[in-house]
Amino acid sequence: MRTIRFGIIGCGLMGREFASAAARWLHLADAPARPEIVAVCDPNIEAMAWFEQRVPSVTQATTDYRELLANENVDAVYCAVPHSLHATLYPDILDAGKHLFGEKPFGIDLDANAAIQRAIDAHPELVVRCSSEMPFYPGAQAVIDFVRAGHVGEILSVECEFLHSSDINPDKPINWKRMIDINGEYGCMGDLGMHVCHVPLRLGWRPRRVHAELVNRVTTRPNADGEYVPCATWDNATINATVEDGDSRFPLVLKTWRIAPANPTPGRCECTACRGRPASLPNHPASGSSCTTRPVASRPGRPKISAINRCFRRSPGRSSSSASPTPFSRCGPPIWTSCVAVTPEASAV
Repeated sequence: MRTIRFGIIGCGLMGREFASAAARWLHLADAPARPEIVAVCDPNIEAMAWFEQRVPSVTQATTDYRELLANENVDAVYCAVPHSLHATLYPDILDAGKHLFGEKPFGIDLDANAAIQRAIDAHPELVVRCSSEMPFYPGAQAVIDFVRAGHVGEILSVECEFLHSSDINPDKPINWKRMIDINGEYGCMGDLGMHVCHVPLRLGWRPRRVHAELVNRVTTRPNADGEYVPCATWDNATINATVEDGDSRFPLVLKTWRIAPANPTPGRCECTACRGRPASLPNHPASGSSCTTRPVASRPGRPKISAINRCFRRSPGRSSSSASPTPFSRCGPPIWTSCVAVTPEASAV
């Protein structure tokens, strides 16, 4: 098995999450490669100490990211820093000859995105990926495989959403993700957009026209001193787009909401189509994933509509090869994906 030696720039929450994922790599069967964290970088020495105390493979800890990039023992870099730093660090990482696993967004505005894209284009020999867990959920994989196999039929519409309520409390202290100069003006679109775009982009559904309805409901939040200051980034975004896929044309609706009261399904992808083909999808009870078919609507003399629902609930710390499934009541937030197809018979999907 090949070992890929990683350096981490940004030792905050997401840097620690990366270390946690790397530590659980041994649960994967037949993986072609494994990550090993050998270097960390952060201006906060205490943040780096967390890695030095818990990750024995770390041999370099530095407050200067250029020193990490000069380390010949680093093959790839996971970069998790505030958004305003991406346009500087991402090109520097690539110019140093390191593969890049970067957090979204790839640029807080068009100029920043263009600078990062130029660096990517200049280094075709390097692997560049935007961090997103969405394509690894069994539900997302089921929808992608289902559509690629041609079972969904002629698409009528697609809806993808990532909704939660992290900002529902108007008195929650402001952080850098609510500051335009650090996060970017587009707020939730840049922070959550990759989650809703991943499945459509994997399937080649690229919007040709886009219109967004934006909501900034909480316009001020308290700072560290308790003083209320402007909170100008967008809370919720509903994006209506048009996809032209060959001779097919259909609407694509993308929702990224940080204020979604009583929403039980943070992630969902639904594809509605007609004249689908028979298909079946296996259940994965050990990973907390299930698949069911159910009639949705039926009228005499009309085609029947069936829905295929894929549900995946995260259960931290469990191996996917566990013999006994974890009860849903003990699992994390649910991830639902569904394909809806109009078929001659209700059981045909």
